This record gives sequence, structure tokens and C-alpha cells, in this order.
Amino acid sequence: MKVELIGVSQNILKLKALIDQIANTGLNTIIYGETGVGKELIAECLYQKSNRVGKPFVKVNCAALPNTLLESEMFGYERGAFTGAERRKRGKFEQAHGGVLFLDEIGDMSFPLQSKLLHVLQGGDFTPLGSEKVVTTDTWVIAATNHELEKDMNNGSFREDLYYRLSTIKIFIEPLRNRPEDIPHLIEHYIKEYTTKFGDKKIQLPGQNTITKMSSYHWPGNVRELQNVLKRIMILGEGEETIDDLLNTEGSQQRDPEFMATESMPYIPINLGRVNGEKVPNLSSLSLKKVRKKARDLVEKEIISYVLGKTFWNRSKAAKILGISYRTIFCKIKDLDIKPSESENHIF
Repeated sequence: MKVELIGVSQNILKLKALIDQIANTGLNTIIYGETGVGKELIAECLYQKSNRVGKPFVKVNCAALPNTLLESEMFGYERGAFTGAERRKRGKFEQAHGGVLFLDEIGDMSFPLQSKLLHVLQGGDFTPLGSEKVVTTDTWVIAATNHELEKDMNNGSFREDLYYRLSTIKIFIEPLRNRPEDIPHLIEHYIKEYTTKFGDKKIQLPGQNTITKMSSYHWPGNVRELQNVLKRIMILGEGEETIDDLLNTEGSQQRDPEFMATESMPYIPINLGRVNGEKVPNLSSLSLKKVRKKARDLVEKEIISYVLGKTFWNRSKAAKILGISYRTIFCKIKDLDIKPSESENHIF
């Protein structure tokens, strides 16, 4: 199955060019990025562009297996090597001979196992558990991690020599919130993919309002979260309330602890007339569905105005405190017509 990188951002364009440059080199590579950005996809693109395509592409999740099991999975074992080893088993390195071994979450590998991995990378051979026979392997190792390995190396949890052996080539994938211009293209791509996969269900491309909301959301789960939201939209539809619920950002990002420890948010009384735009609210117009958005906008405007005032209209700091992206707070200021008070005008 052919895979491809979707997007038009500078990060994606640079990644495509880099993949073309290094795919046939076989140099050890580390792919960095947050969970859900598509590190495995990059590894598959490298494989498909390389002269190893058609040979094995073997994946190992270093975080999903306990250390003892991970060692036997990677290097294999002979019959009788330990209790329960009733037959010989080839390890992932042996299975990937001539192809690619993708080590996902390499930062979670134990220190002792890192030493054995280093030996294979240096010499191209290893000894299965319980065996005296040395196995030689020609394997292109591509690793991925959401750790900052330089920090792990400095604090002693990741081997320095292994780090330099693995990181001949470094690839970094930006989180989705830093490349919102890719979101409409990803939406279109996955809608087409899901239409093919779920042939009995007609799937429409979301409307422009939905795409705009999705493009301004900060996506803490990155592309994986985007995929899940699109699947839910297929089932639940794209009504305004549904989209707002799916993209609920409350509490999804850490707030500024310094601010939260010293400040309390303002009390906002609920005034039905103010919410409904009437001095005396008309009972016929007080359905929850009709006033929900007005009430939400009113509360958001009060809170955002309050935080902006406390941060002297530092939008970046205010966005961090509120747990939203800079782009979102910029749009909220415009959409909700938030302006500095008389006493705050000196800031500008």
C-alpha cells in the first residue's frame, strides 16, 4: 500500500525533500515528534522510496513490551533458552534482514538493552538468547521517539554512544498546531480514504465553517486525533453542537501554574436578559439550544478580557493560561470584539 505525506506547510515540504535525499543511503535515522504526528508514516515513506522496498519492513514498539520480552523479540532465542521456549524463534533483527527495522519509542528502551542494540549497530551481528551461533544482519534501523534524547542522554537514561550511532540523520515533525495550513488537505485526504474504506456510507467533505473551526483547534493528539474526530463526524454528523463538543478545548492544555496559584477567575453572574439581548427575557425565546452559543460567547468574552487585562494584553501568555493556541485567542479577540479597557489603552 502506497503511503504519502499530506500537507503544504514548510515542514512537510522540507520532509518530502529530505526523504528523497536520504531514502537510498541506509543511514541510521531518528524521527522526532509528539505522539500522533505520524512518525511511523515517515518511516514507511523512507522505506518505500528506498532500494529496500519489497524487502521486510518490521516494526517494534519499545514501550509496549517489558524488557525481558523485548530482548527476545528483537534478537530471538533458541529452543530451551528459558522456560516456555519450546521452539526456536527468529528475532526482529533477523526477520528484517535486507529491509528496515522500525524501532518506535526508542526513548523507552531500558539501559541494558540499549547496550545490546549498540553492539548490533556497530558490528552488524548478534547472538540469539541461548545460542552460541552469531547471526549477521543487514538491516536499516529507523528509530522514532517523542522524548528529547539529548536531555535523556544528559540525565543518564540514554546511552551517549547509542545516541550518536542512531542519529546520523535526524528528522523532526512539527505538531499539527504549528502547521494549520495542512489541516484542510488532511481532512480532504482522510475523507477520501474513509469513503473508500466504508463504501456503504456516503461521506461528504465537511463544510467551510467546520473546516475553519478544525483549522483553529490546537490538536493535542495531532493527526491521530484529527482522524478520530473525522470518524466521529461520519457517525454523528457535523452540527455546530457536535463539532463544538468534539473540539472541546477546556483543560486540554496546561495552564500557567504561576497565574493559577496567585489569581482567581472573575465571578460572572448569569443575567438572562443580557444573554438573550433583551431587558426582560421572552419565555418563548429561552430554549437552551438558542441561547447556548450566546451564553458561551458572553462567558468566553468576560474570561478572555480578564486574562488579557491581567497579562497586560500579552496574547501569547494569555493563550497559555487559557489553554488555547495563539491563533485561537487571536480569532476570539476579533470574533468577540474584545478591546482593551480605558485603563489598558496605554499598552498600545
